Amino acid sequence: MLDRVGYTADADLRDVRILEPSCGEGAFVVEIAARLMRSASRFHFDAEEAFLRNVRAYDVDARKVDACRGQLRRLGLKQVGNIEVADFLRADVAPVDVVVGNPPYVRYEQIPQEMLDYCKASFPTFHYRSDLYVPFFEKSLSLLRAGGRHCFICSNRWLKNEYGKKLRRCIAASYNLRLLVDLGQADAFQEEVLAYPAISLISAESPGQTFGYAECSEIGQLRNLSVVQKTVPRGGDWTGVFMDMPEGAALFPIERQGFKIGIGVATGADAVFISNRLAEEVEPELVLPAIGARDLRGDEMLWRQKYLLNPYTAGGKLVDLSCYPKAKCYLETHREQLSRRHIARKSPGQWYRTIDRIDPFLQVLPKILLPDMSGNTFVFVDEGKFYPLHNIYYITGRSLADLRLLAALLMSDFVRGQLNSVTNKMNGGFLRWQSQYLRKLLLPDIGSIPAEARLALLGSYDRKDRTAINRLVAGLLDDCPQCMSNKRQVSAAQATLSFF
Repeated sequence: MLDRVGYTADADLRDVRILEPSCGEGAFVVEIAARLMRSASRFHFDAEEAFLRNVRAYDVDARKVDACRGQLRRLGLKQVGNIEVADFLRADVAPVDVVVGNPPYVRYEQIPQEMLDYCKASFPTFHYRSDLYVPFFEKSLSLLRAGGRHCFICSNRWLKNEYGKKLRRCIAASYNLRLLVDLGQADAFQEEVLAYPAISLISAESPGQTFGYAECSEIGQLRNLSVVQKTVPRGGDWTGVFMDMPEGAALFPIERQGFKIGIGVATGADAVFISNRLAEEVEPELVLPAIGARDLRGDEMLWRQKYLLNPYTAGGKLVDLSCYPKAKCYLETHREQLSRRHIARKSPGQWYRTIDRIDPFLQVLPKILLPDMSGNTFVFVDEGKFYPLHNIYYITGRSLADLRLLAALLMSDFVRGQLNSVTNKMNGGFLRWQSQYLRKLLLPDIGSIPAEARLALLGSYDRKDRTAINRLVAGLLDDCPQCMSNKRQVSAAQATLSFF
């Protein structure tokens, strides 16, 4: 990374101002100092003075800063006060020529409320449920002098997730994206972390037309990167960077084909609203058979006899508990627990509501069921028996046969390759079937699949034969005239869609 930003010992580094915004115990800073000292020996300047004047590093952990300073002293430096115990996001930092480092990863749910409020007020890219590293990107980029270079190794989630949209848009509009290196499952850190990292190289210049892109599964591959040139993405959607689509195929998003993507109900108190005894404890008209991710494992649907208590009328209003004495007795037993929920504190009179409203009609709709995280190779279709819970994404619309065709396409390597490209895989490599990713997928037009191919796909789906499905999908992409168009049509379709 230091090589990529030009901070090398064979260059005259005496006046290069460099920043590490979260130094930890000194992984970058010690190497910076070592290179600076070798440069000083070669170009005859005072390394101590140049280090104190031009190198800045911050960390909130005093113990780690002490460890970093100790390493620098052992290297031969005497003055190390420029390695500060401070919060970089709040610090007054002068402009620099180079930023390099590994910003902290702190998920939105774990950021203290006071820091959340500060980030929301201070950093426009802190969007949706941002990780703390997003404002580290924004602030450190803003400190670059003209022509300065920025290189972070960081979780790759910002490249694909909704919360990275405004950061991506900022970079695309105001900086020159030079290189992205997706490290996949490479072991990039000394400590074990649950992150798939990427290296980004960005310069403070007018946006360019192309950038380099590489993928590495091992750190050793960084020494000899296989870089391909890609078109710089514009705006906040960088889907095209990660998806290699076949030439000429007319491909369309799921929702453009008449389907609807949704997520199952969140109750805020699953232990109360979901149980295998509800059918006995409350009125039957308030009970719905419910299905969750644990029911869809090992490519089998094995319902665990769980039921969902629905406290809503068909019109979406809360039921009058006085009309349902069994439900009233049951819910009153759990009233204290239900009233402590945030949603209940906002509306005390609706203390027994769920976070999401429940629409009983969804139960009887045919739907594809997709667990949020799944190692399954089979995609399940519910013909209308179950209500999906919050760890299930679902797809409804069109006919049952069309849903089964869509499920077959989702099982194909073609679609799974797209999903692997645009999702952030979890530890263990599980797929993420989240709505934000499902909306990015591009598939052949289901309504244009020839009758013979439809029958073959449906038969392969019933047999759970992914080999046959892959062969049939490849044929649709390569040979089927109804599923093909010229490149201009595909490019225009993709250009007019915003998948975020």
